[in-house]
Order: sequence, then structure tokens, then C-alpha cells
Amino acid sequence: MVQRIFLSHNHKDKPLVEAVALRLASIFGQNEVFYDSWSIQPGDGIIDQMNNGLEAPEFVFFFVSANSLASDMVKLEWQNALYSATKGKTRLIPVRVDGSGMPAVLKQTLFIDMHTIGLEEAIAQIVGVTQGNAAFTPQHQGFSNLTYSATTLSDGTVEITIQASHMMEPNPNFAFPVMNEESEIAWWIKGHPGVQGAFQKKAFELNEGGRSNAVIMRPIVGSLTPTHPLTFEFRKRAANALNLIDVLHDQGQAGWVKVPPKQC
Repeated sequence: MVQRIFLSHNHKDKPLVEAVALRLASIFGQNEVFYDSWSIQPGDGIIDQMNNGLEAPEFVFFFVSANSLASDMVKLEWQNALYSATKGKTRLIPVRVDGSGMPAVLKQTLFIDMHTIGLEEAIAQIVGVTQGNAAFTPQHQGFSNLTYSATTLSDGTVEITIQASHMMEPNPNFAFPVMNEESEIAWWIKGHPGVQGAFQKKAFELNEGGRSNAVIMRPIVGSLTPTHPLTFEFRKRAANALNLIDVLHDQGQAGWVKVPPKQC
């Protein structure tokens, strides 16, 4: 069977590519999407199955990253698709997932820039371009472009560093629920000349009941990218220790969403 959609990617980029694959499968059907995690089964010849997948797909989405550009297998996939595109059999659509440049031969090709528009908007564009069950257990449904790490300094200052793994975050607005009063805490973003910030009382409901206060903060200038993380500083202004509960990201209509801690 020939699938309409082929996802060409490196295995290191699976956490975000799988989010795309699952969305496409939910709309067009899993049998219409060649995604190796479900399209290649135990006992299948990998090269044979990849060859079958590239036989005559209508769309090949090439996920461009430092990982995929260094992969000989992915190179064969997208170059095969490019050749098919010259024959009018296939549409090759690059999807840039990090800051990597396009291969020279694709520089004139319009691409989807996931790196700057984010995962959800990129998926919407991929679906828009495309519009017109083998056993599989999802492994990466919980993909988050953001993670955080926390450090407590000798003077009691707490630093929360938020890192983007693949894409720029267009809305670097964060909330930090705390069990402190406003008079007990000072805050800033390390290395930034200006910060938009506010202290909100009883801003978030606690799982165990009651509500917590929160510091809400974003840089006035600057962005959050894979190469430019943000470090939020919280300093004591009283004897009480700082008690930060969580890190939340403002995702617009989706509301405040937890940022997961970085895994060591």
C-alpha cells in the first residue's frame, strides 16, 4: 500500500515529529501516513519498507535539523523525493525545526518554519498543505519545547532557567506560583535591562485546596530560543525562605500550562 504522506526525519527529532504524525493520522488515517515507528514492523526489511514508502507519496515533509542534515539515510530520502518532485509525482515540503540552514538545492523552496512559529502553528500549516492500523504505542505525546531547571544559591536566591529545545517561543510570559507574600520576595530576569512583572495574590488554585500567590514575568525585549534561555531570579527580602511551587507558561487560549523540569 502506498501512503499519501511521508515524514522524513532523524530519530533524534522524534519527540516533535511524532506530535505531527499523530495529528496527521487522526485527520487522514494512520494508513495514509508513513511514519517509521508504525510503518516498519518487527521482521520488515527497513530499506525495503523505506523504498515502498517513497514509491509514490503525494507529500514528503522533510524535517530539517542539524540531526537530519547529518544523516545519510535522511539525505537519501529527501533527495529521492526531490527527484520525484521534478517529475511532478511528489511535493517536497521542508519543515525547519531548529536554526539550521536549508541545503543549497532547497533554498528556493518555500518551507514551514517550525523554529519560529512553534509546533502548533507548524502542524496547522502541514495539515493545510495536505488537505485538498498497524500496532503502535505513542512514545512522545508529552512533547514540550520548554523545560526548566532550578538552582538555589548560597544566599538563598533561587534561579529558574527556562530552555527551549527546538523552537523559538513567541510568548515568553511565565508565572511562578509562590507561598510567599510580596514583601518577602524580589524578582528579575538575569541579564535583561527591563522586565514586565507583577505580583498577583491568590492567582492559582492549589491541588490540596486554597490558592497561591504568583509572580508573573516576561522580558520587555528579547526572546526565548534554543540558544538564548531565560534565567529568572528570585531573591529573599525577609527571613522567610523562598517557596516556589511551579513554573507555568502562558499559552494563550490554552491558558497557563506547566513547564516540565529538565531531565538529567
